[in-house]
Amino acid sequence: MQVFVTGATGYIGFAVAAALRRAGYRVSGLARSEAKARRLVQHEIEPVIGDLADPKTYLDVASDCALLVHAAFDYAANGVAKDRTTIDTLLEAARRGPKPKTLVFTSGAWVYGDTGDRMVDETTPSNPPKLVAWRSAHEQMVLQAAGVRGLVIRPGDVYGGSGGLTGQWFAGPSTGNPPLVVGDGRNRVPMVHVDDLANAYVRVAESGLAGEIFNVNEQSRATVLEMAAAAARAAGYKGEVRPTPLAEARKTMGDFADALALSQHVDARKAVRLLGWHPSHEGFLDEADVYYRAWKAYRD
Repeated sequence: MQVFVTGATGYIGFAVAAALRRAGYRVSGLARSEAKARRLVQHEIEPVIGDLADPKTYLDVASDCALLVHAAFDYAANGVAKDRTTIDTLLEAARRGPKPKTLVFTSGAWVYGDTGDRMVDETTPSNPPKLVAWRSAHEQMVLQAAGVRGLVIRPGDVYGGSGGLTGQWFAGPSTGNPPLVVGDGRNRVPMVHVDDLANAYVRVAESGLAGEIFNVNEQSRATVLEMAAAAARAAGYKGEVRPTPLAEARKTMGDFADALALSQHVDARKAVRLLGWHPSHEGFLDEADVYYRAWKAYRD
């Protein structure tokens, strides 16, 4: 099977592209520059130099692939419009060349909004904060598209390797500053290791399913303050870890602060049941030192 991945040089996209290649697929990945493309070549991934906002740079390649994975997003001012353009382009590609095609859209657990201790699953109506209010509509574009097997993956907060949002828990402490914790720090968030997440994409690719949403996260339930404090200690920080009140964080971070303050309890048993997916990692807290060393090695 030939595969096309957007965001192939990004944190999630690269892990997904590499996992699909290891599973034996021929993978092409979108990259914005020759410099970023070199890493793809090193991992047997064929680079496609282009930009999400310029469909002609990747439409033909995508049209020749049976699996299309959208794992990119640009949080710049025009990011939502660019994401819509990308989905439209991938759906057009799905109507060309070999059929049937599968399109996998990367969403996220934030679409559930704040759930507190109430467990939610894929049947729960979305209630996204303003930062990701667009995601629900984009999910539906993929799920309801005619002539394509549309699937949506909603990852939890991703950790491991070069670090996703969890990297901010290392960034401050590594320079003698406290980690960023927004709100009171007692919130709990769904977590997933980047390699476990990538494995879920491989299983989705092989499932033959369509019209499904999958939560992908482990069931660790440490608080954000507990995880950030463990990250700070791993980075050598000796000071007190004090959360930043949400109102104060909003002044500099805007809508992003509200997303970071969410407390969520997300059920991922559907992925276990239908995909046979099981996380190999048990959570961020117990191996924060390992994740810090990996994060630092990427920075060095």
